[in-house]
Amino acid sequence: MEVAAGAEAEPLLPPRSWRAGRGLWRAGARSEDGIGADNDLYINQAIVFIEDAIQYRSINHRVDSKSLWLYRWYYSRTCQWILSLTITVILALAFVEKPSSLTITSDVRYRLPAWNPPCGLTESIEMLCFLVFMVDVSVKSYLVGWEEFWKNKWLMAYILTLIVSLTDWIVSLSFFCTEKVRIRRILRPFFLLQNSSMMKKTLKSINSTLPEMASVVLLLAVHLSLFTMFAMLLFARTKDGQQDKEWVRYFRNLPDSLTSLLVLLTTANNPDVMIPAYSKNRAYSIFFILFTVLGNLFLMNLLTAIIYNQFRGYLLKSVQSSLFRRRLGIRAAFEVLSSLKEAPTNAQQSYVSVGALHQVLQKVEMDSRCKQAIMTSLKTCSCDQLSAPQFQKLFEELDKDAIKQHPPSPEYQSHFMQKMQFAFGHPYFGYLGNVVALANIVSICVVLVLDADKQPSERDDFFLGAINCFFILYYLLEMLLKILAMGLKRYLSYPSNRFDGLLTVILLVLEIATFAEYGFPHPGWRPEFMGLLSLWDMVRLVNMLIVFRFLRIIPNMKFMALVVTTLLDLVKNLRAFAGILVVVFYAFAITGIMLFKDAVVPMGNISTINTTYDNSTLQCGTYEQLEYWPNNFDDFAAAVVTLWDVMVVNNWQVFLEAFSRYSSPCAKIYFVAWWLISSVIWVNLFVALLLENFIHKWDRRCHREPLSDIEYQRTVELMFRDVLEEPTEEELMEKLHQHPHLQLCR
Repeated sequence: MEVAAGAEAEPLLPPRSWRAGRGLWRAGARSEDGIGADNDLYINQAIVFIEDAIQYRSINHRVDSKSLWLYRWYYSRTCQWILSLTITVILALAFVEKPSSLTITSDVRYRLPAWNPPCGLTESIEMLCFLVFMVDVSVKSYLVGWEEFWKNKWLMAYILTLIVSLTDWIVSLSFFCTEKVRIRRILRPFFLLQNSSMMKKTLKSINSTLPEMASVVLLLAVHLSLFTMFAMLLFARTKDGQQDKEWVRYFRNLPDSLTSLLVLLTTANNPDVMIPAYSKNRAYSIFFILFTVLGNLFLMNLLTAIIYNQFRGYLLKSVQSSLFRRRLGIRAAFEVLSSLKEAPTNAQQSYVSVGALHQVLQKVEMDSRCKQAIMTSLKTCSCDQLSAPQFQKLFEELDKDAIKQHPPSPEYQSHFMQKMQFAFGHPYFGYLGNVVALANIVSICVVLVLDADKQPSERDDFFLGAINCFFILYYLLEMLLKILAMGLKRYLSYPSNRFDGLLTVILLVLEIATFAEYGFPHPGWRPEFMGLLSLWDMVRLVNMLIVFRFLRIIPNMKFMALVVTTLLDLVKNLRAFAGILVVVFYAFAITGIMLFKDAVVPMGNISTINTTYDNSTLQCGTYEQLEYWPNNFDDFAAAVVTLWDVMVVNNWQVFLEAFSRYSSPCAKIYFVAWWLISSVIWVNLFVALLLENFIHKWDRRCHREPLSDIEYQRTVELMFRDVLEEPTEEELMEKLHQHPHLQLCR
């Protein structure tokens, strides 16, 4: 292996003695210092390649000594933390900069003028962020090399985004921050997108799935168009005004007809859209039922099935490429270590000494569990040298489930303590605690029902305070007995115990504070407001925590625990999905502010207006009558909430109609585009991965008995591990031969 011509200033794998079958050239006598420096370089290269494999990173970067130092510095926790913080800060600026979200309410009727930062304040923070991004893109561009830079579309897009953002920043300052359109705000989510390899893969998978999704969307469009034509013919205007309610409200023209049926496709306006015609003739219901069955039940669910099938396939390919990167990084580490001076020479095969690998592992940043497992395997290995398959097999530990074993329980010598440990460490003691927690919930419900209609002055908090005191003392006793039986370390190793114990301590503190402030419960216990919270507020807070504590029953119900662990795994592993959702939300929110800021104008105090049809100017079900005033695009936070409400599609026709009326009929295009991207595409993608994760968990549950002392944690890559194909020796060596900064000679 030798350096590619002109790639680096110093050799990567300097020439050493010719070895049969290896193709390594003897360059003559070399000093001991030179050989030692070469060996240090090989060790550092192996360290970086293994770290690349752990993080599924590409190995196509410079590997000379200075570049390796820069590479490890760039991917250090501190550097990556600074970069993540910078991305968070520049995205969060949207909440502060004009139009500011720093108001208590977003309701246009009651909102006070927001504080807007002076010109140059947020712009200065932006410039600091841009400087960090410029350093980031410069380091990345240098490390991949000039040739790879021109092949990397993400880096070129990164530079273009920075150029446009800086230009827009200069324009903004030249206008003293008075311009309404700021292009750089829409481009900010790109900084988040380009920093995550998993987000890039997910986006690529979504892009590959679009052709199949487009076919179903086109079929939906045909379905919608045909039924729109039928509706306009079926509900055409007649001479009888009383018979034209359907035409007046929903099918007056083509845009209204399309909108009405599009909303019906999401069932948001069902059965409202049908009622005028249905009240005239029950046969009209056939039209709406047929439209809903074909569109919502068949085509929309078919779209979900296609997205699940296609996206799972493309995500599997993406994960397969991640596995290839890991195997390639490990093989690259083997190749450089096999070039060490002390590496065994063999005419047929390369070997790596166990000592060299041990030296590398001491410096590699990796999970302590994996490192310990690999070290243990090396110690138990009888040989002092490793072949390529043996080397690769050692690092298969990276592909295994993360296993967390709980500490052992304490061993008591006293016979009495052993009985205590057996009794209070038994699962039945936990079941008793669940029964007591259920009794606590029932008692709270009974009191709330009895006091529901009472005035605060009529309420007697004695009973509720007394039962809370009893149950909290039981929870404290239960926690202490469990700690006695299990030991503190073992008790805290279970998430359910940490959750239970934390809430118990909080409840105890609140109860002590209540007694210190108001005294012990007694009949007629209704002290006046004292201190920070009134007695009723304290009791309510305690009761809410008690209700929340009842979630402790989940680990004891196997199927419910399976569902919850699936959801928790999704939260851990769906950062890429969440990131893409943030990107889309951010871009649409900024676009919405540009299009609809200050579009909604309050009509005064409409709370006193009678909203019935007989004596009101406000039509029932409109934006004004429903008092949707807080849903607007006057600031970033309000825009995000409005987009969320539209994504849920409940009453989203209200937003379509209102913003079309307040701004322009073309506003419907914006909301329909948001519905397609968020509700149709992203939600279905989420459902697809949820199904995949749950099915995988269910299959593993059926094939493996759960062990009480072991917890298994899985990532997206491990989720597909059983169906991935191992790359062949030829594929790995071919890829290594294509490395832009290394050249294999064998």
